Amino acid sequence: MVNARVTHMESYQATRPIHRFVRWTATPRWMAKIYGVIQEPLDQAVYRLSGGSYTATSWLAGVEITMLTTTGARSGQPRTVPVLGLPEGDNLILVASNFGRPHNPSWYHNLRANPRATIVFNRIRREMSARELSGAERERGYRRAEEIHPAFNQYGRWAGNRRIPVVLLEPAPESPV
Repeated sequence: MVNARVTHMESYQATRPIHRFVRWTATPRWMAKIYGVIQEPLDQAVYRLSGGSYTATSWLAGVEITMLTTTGARSGQPRTVPVLGLPEGDNLILVASNFGRPHNPSWYHNLRANPRATIVFNRIRREMSARELSGAERERGYRRAEEIHPAFNQYGRWAGNRRIPVVLLEPAPESPV
């Protein structure tokens, strides 16, 4: 199971007041822009310093952050970024919101070029395979993100003509030896 410690991520309303406040601060556009610049390097630094126990975002906002390693679409090199992974059984849902910017995040392009990825979620490392959701599956995944983090309500509007992709990570089939 991907998430041995927590069976689900708490909705915005069910979290502690400090976590609701931190999640809410990403709702104004100017704060989302600031978070868009500082979140990744800050999360990676705290992740390294804590020995992989938590990230700044997981500690401050009360959400589990997934460390996602993809293969660079152009470089072919491994790329690791912190993302909000929403557990769904053995799977994780990722929303490529990019803080409502008009372009998709690089991790999304990397997964489209090579759907194999490695995640670390709740200190458990797993090989996963990505597929983009569409239709009702996509809508359900996006609504789930909105329940967890109120900023997703805004990100869809800010993205303009870009339809924010929703990706499902499923356990990758074992490679034959």
